[in-house]
Amino acid sequence: MYKNKSILSWALYDWANSVFATVVIAGFFPVVFKSFWASDLSDSENTFWLGIGNATASLIVVILAPILGIVGDKFRLRKSLLIGFMVLGAVSTSMFYIGQQGDWILALLLYVIATVGFMSANIFYDALLVPVCAEAQIDKVSGFGYGMGYLGGGLSLAICIVFSQQPELLGYDNAVDAVLLCFILVALWWLIFSLPLAIWTQDVYPQKKPEAKPLTSQTIQLFKTVFSNRQTRLFLIAYWIYIDGVDTIIRMAVDYGMALGFETGDLIQALLITQFVGFPAAILYGYIGNRVGVKNALMAGIGVYGIITWLGYNMNTAADFYMLAVLIGLVQGGVQAMSRSYFARMIPDGQTAEYFGIYNMLGKSAAIIGPVMMGGVALITDNHRYSILSVLLLFVVGAVILSRVKSPDS
Repeated sequence: MYKNKSILSWALYDWANSVFATVVIAGFFPVVFKSFWASDLSDSENTFWLGIGNATASLIVVILAPILGIVGDKFRLRKSLLIGFMVLGAVSTSMFYIGQQGDWILALLLYVIATVGFMSANIFYDALLVPVCAEAQIDKVSGFGYGMGYLGGGLSLAICIVFSQQPELLGYDNAVDAVLLCFILVALWWLIFSLPLAIWTQDVYPQKKPEAKPLTSQTIQLFKTVFSNRQTRLFLIAYWIYIDGVDTIIRMAVDYGMALGFETGDLIQALLITQFVGFPAAILYGYIGNRVGVKNALMAGIGVYGIITWLGYNMNTAADFYMLAVLIGLVQGGVQAMSRSYFARMIPDGQTAEYFGIYNMLGKSAAIIGPVMMGGVALITDNHRYSILSVLLLFVVGAVILSRVKSPDS
């Protein structure tokens, strides 16, 4: 299967774009923003404006995703729009290098643009899953894509960590200059490893003409069509809830570890552990889903996340945090991959970008309830352990709703 050039080049895009997710979003942008670009701001102002930047990018994609999906399908531009948004994200990332100390507004603007490019390109990347492989392959191919992403993201993050700790390797005498150059390397990595998709991944459309209706009418009709189907509606509600829990763990794990007094080095090592464990685990999960059924594999992954929240509530040492990093790596990519392949089976022929526009809209609007719930519980109880335990509710509710969805395997 993986000898198929179209599938391989499609999966390699996850290797390409995960460099942005790991090195920029999860890794170095928040650090450089706080210590360099916005060093004149207070800690609370730093946190506020970084949060505004992330929220703004997500909001833009939430608004645009359904429209972009319609445009991609109706005008047969899925691959072209993917490449266009990829270039937008990569070029914006490279421009971080020109930001001087104090240029926090410029840095934040570029970050929003790059993040919008990254997330918008993923709409069409997900949509290409259906035309590049047969339905019998979809779980394995989806898992393979996420596996490649974890490996590429982990390797690129490890390289940038080395450069930040030994800036003399790049000819610099301080870490900030080395990291700024790493942002250019991120952009080049993203661009270069996207070339196989641009050249070899094939997109196939049904033989029908685009509708002449206005985009507004088509968008309204799309929502009516998607949510009028009970099975699709239930799945999307379940997905929005449990993926909120997954994203909350991703976004809040470092903050939670810091609140418990763990060292920054331990937290970075845990992030690397998750990436490298996630590589084989996501691929294996695709085979498991194909063997036991995608719904069963997905329910099992959500169950493991429930265990993770309980163990997180009870952890006390860095070794405990490393164990959680391994567990997260084992199921994070699997839950993401199986969710994508599960939903792909529900999509009518020729509407993959439209449906994945809705899917990505919900995904990007997730991680709202969880972080607010964690923050509120921590504030009310003055106990961060209760805050992580509260996320268990998202996995329980999401699993209960998902259990009512008819399995696509049946």
